[in-house]
Amino acid sequence: MQDIKIPKHIAFIMDGNGRWAKEKGLVRIAGHREGIKRVKEIIRSAAGLGIQTITFFAFSTENWKRPKAEVASLMRYLDSFLDKEIGQLHKNNIRFLVIGRKHPIPELLQAKIHKAQERTKNNTGLNVVLALNYGGRQEIVDAAKRFAQEALAGKAVPDTLEAEEFSRYLYTADIPDPDLLIRTSNEMRISNFMLWQLSYAEFYFSPKYWPDFRVEDLKQAIGEYQRRERRFGGIDAH
Repeated sequence: MQDIKIPKHIAFIMDGNGRWAKEKGLVRIAGHREGIKRVKEIIRSAAGLGIQTITFFAFSTENWKRPKAEVASLMRYLDSFLDKEIGQLHKNNIRFLVIGRKHPIPELLQAKIHKAQERTKNNTGLNVVLALNYGGRQEIVDAAKRFAQEALAGKAVPDTLEAEEFSRYLYTADIPDPDLLIRTSNEMRISNFMLWQLSYAEFYFSPKYWPDFRVEDLKQAIGEYQRRERRFGGIDAH
């Protein structure tokens, strides 16, 4: 792995858990269970690769439409992750954050999330961000509402609003924008994920289902990223 041009922030759309399970004759939730193992592996490896922030798209605002049993299982897996992993993350100086709308996430789970964030908020190592009950359009709407409220209160001036200032109203106010988006299962869309933040990110689409995506695949994605020229609307430097 080259030590140049390492993406500081990598965002993951973890797609293909259900299809992975179906092809193996398993129930869908088995794919999610296996997918959590990949999350843990990548968290363990990210800092050593020079990455500063990783964001996982864990549950979208649209995912509530899935079968109730599947949604309940996903919430239990998150609850278990908080119980079993936060202590280790804290020990390793990892900061844990969750972005997205709180409602209708169960209140007990919300309390655990808040506790985990408070426990790790002063850690200075890797940032692990979970996008939970998250939607990109919803985030922008919520940000616009927050700005409007401040404007009505005389705390903000609409005529002077710039993009950088507006970013402060997003869920990711203190998180740098992703440099690289990785989506698995060869689906080539962003599915309402970080619409504002991904404006200048590089995209990498892996044919593998998320449960089959390993650290070596992450290194391959980073290698592809290093071969690209990011111009941010400018021209090629060469």
